[in-house]
Amino acid sequence: MKAYVYGPEGARISDVPQPTPKGTQVLVRVRACGLNRADTGMRRGHAHGAAGGVGTVLGMEWAGEVAALGPDAKGVKIGDRIMGSGSAAFAEYALADHGRLFHAPSNMNFEEAASLPVALATMHNAVVTVGGVQPGQAVLIQGASSGVGLMAMQIAKLKGARIVIGSSTDAYRRGRLREYGADLAVDSSDPKWVEEVLKATNGEGVDLIVDQVSGKVANQNLAATKVLGRIVNVGRLGGTHADFNFDLHAARRISYIGVTFRTRTIEEVRQIFEEVRNDIWGAVESRKLQLPIDKVYGFDDIDRAFEHMEANRHLGKIVVTLP
Repeated sequence: MKAYVYGPEGARISDVPQPTPKGTQVLVRVRACGLNRADTGMRRGHAHGAAGGVGTVLGMEWAGEVAALGPDAKGVKIGDRIMGSGSAAFAEYALADHGRLFHAPSNMNFEEAASLPVALATMHNAVVTVGGVQPGQAVLIQGASSGVGLMAMQIAKLKGARIVIGSSTDAYRRGRLREYGADLAVDSSDPKWVEEVLKATNGEGVDLIVDQVSGKVANQNLAATKVLGRIVNVGRLGGTHADFNFDLHAARRISYIGVTFRTRTIEEVRQIFEEVRNDIWGAVESRKLQLPIDKVYGFDDIDRAFEHMEANRHLGKIVVTLP
């Protein structure tokens, strides 16, 4: 089968053996894949958790049809339209654990379905399960113009947040954040953004920050969070190391929590998918939670899809389709 593989000379479409499902695995005939930021690093040979390196089939998000089942796989049957996340997604066939997928709603095409699994699982966990958002609270999403950021704002609104603030350093994307739940859009590269947040929250700060930027905004985040507020760190877009004001952290008694899928067990990931199904799946089926698709590429043009992502001018998801 054809797959997008990282090799000694970089990533390219290659012929690899078709996988066979074992245990609780499901074999997926992939029809569309969503690109994610972690894919760009792995395309350059970087590791993402335990995955990466020469011989790695890239990709982590897909939609397609069930082609075969492992002997212990449950909840789906051959021919079902499904969407999910896992490794080796950029291929004609991919394996997925039966607990790490969703049934694709009948009112979605494969491109739309492939845009959602990572954003839904990541941000329901960050905003609701870990972040503990409550009706009437104020929420700030750092890096809000990314696909997962747009989903985070929508989930916060769905769960009753009184005010949702999104950040983006790009003026065009910042101007579109209101379409996806933002009551206020700020530029995190402008030193005055904290003042804007405090003004919008009557001087108190937000109850919750979901932070995909970290790095240079770490101390500003502390200043923008209310006493006994929460910061959930889900990413490293702004760098992995920075100065940190421990005194301000202590003075404001902020809960600072890191989350990632890279160190989670399959049992933990299954639980996250189950929480999405139980809590917000009706909003997915009704299209209340959805993401814009910036551009769709054919599989043969996957390198162009990555170039488009690395240019960092898109809003929403970039999707690659397979015949």
